[in-house]
Amino acid sequence: MPRGLVSRTPSSSSPAASAGAQGQSPAAPARAGEGPSIAGVAEQAGVSVATVSRVLNGHDNVRPATRDKVLAAIDASGYRVNELARNLRTAESRLLLTMVPDFGNPFYAEIVRGIDSVARQHGYFMLLCDTGADPGRERSYFDMLRRRRADGAICLDPATIQQALGEASQALPWVACCEFDPAVGVPYVGIDNYRAAGDAVRHLLARGHRRIGLINSDVDYLYARQRQQGYLDALSDAGIEPDPRWRMNLNSLDYEAGAAAAAALMQQPDAPGAIFAVSDTLAIGVIHGLRSIGKRVPDDVAVAGFDDISLAAQIDPPLTTIAQPMRKLGETAARLLLQRLANPQANVPGVLLPHRLVVRRSA
Repeated sequence: MPRGLVSRTPSSSSPAASAGAQGQSPAAPARAGEGPSIAGVAEQAGVSVATVSRVLNGHDNVRPATRDKVLAAIDASGYRVNELARNLRTAESRLLLTMVPDFGNPFYAEIVRGIDSVARQHGYFMLLCDTGADPGRERSYFDMLRRRRADGAICLDPATIQQALGEASQALPWVACCEFDPAVGVPYVGIDNYRAAGDAVRHLLARGHRRIGLINSDVDYLYARQRQQGYLDALSDAGIEPDPRWRMNLNSLDYEAGAAAAAALMQQPDAPGAIFAVSDTLAIGVIHGLRSIGKRVPDDVAVAGFDDISLAAQIDPPLTTIAQPMRKLGETAARLLLQRLANPQANVPGVLLPHRLVVRRSA
């Protein structure tokens, strides 16, 4: 799991950045002799007990600066909410699940931080769930929603899994993030993958490249199919017949897979003079793979990626890529889920956030 991603689960030792439902009585303070009281937290933060209660109960009518002061006082004092008593009153867990298919992919780090930030601001814990893109593991997490052991979920798993779960789970409070299918009928947030991939390929075309390879993910992912179509249509619009020998679909997004794929592409007759990889982890692997066989980037082969993870600007040469608003994706997903929890009957819309092309020295 990337450094900095902490699974937040309610326990007897968890800090009390959690709360009961709006309109309920204040969270139960610890008994005498068991630690700091809610009154002590209020005194340390310089606010009223009622304000601390509103923060703990997730009310919105607290200024962000005041909420931050209260949360800091809670952390510093070690105040603990009586979770069991509070949950019995409210029938809420104040727990949100975030289901991620691959902990090892740094793309998810900023998304998870965005989810956790909004969850914490509203008095929820976030539990980070490693599904491995496995439908069985996914179902076990959805069972937590059915049994009311979690209040809601944010799913970043493939659309194929979401479709399989959609019919049975549509009534449950969950939203799709990054990987989504509007036909599933749940709120979603993502970007226009088709257009973004086209932008990357059009940039390579504008640099004079005509033989452009594609290193893609598994087509079980909707984004992989959308980015592939964006690649194909951009070439067709430029009057170029896409060569199927220049396309590779992989079942891994790690650096080693990208390096191996680049070496294989370079063995083709009329090998590509540019490569578009559908993730930065693949693209960084491509650069290392090209270097291992004596190819220079971008002099011999240009490389473009997708995501703009933090490492993209640090490698040599720095990576040209499509930037996704990763933190904003996570924050938006959390807000959509909270909207759905606040009003289960409301029609919560899908949201597409803007992407941008970041041009660096690799292409």
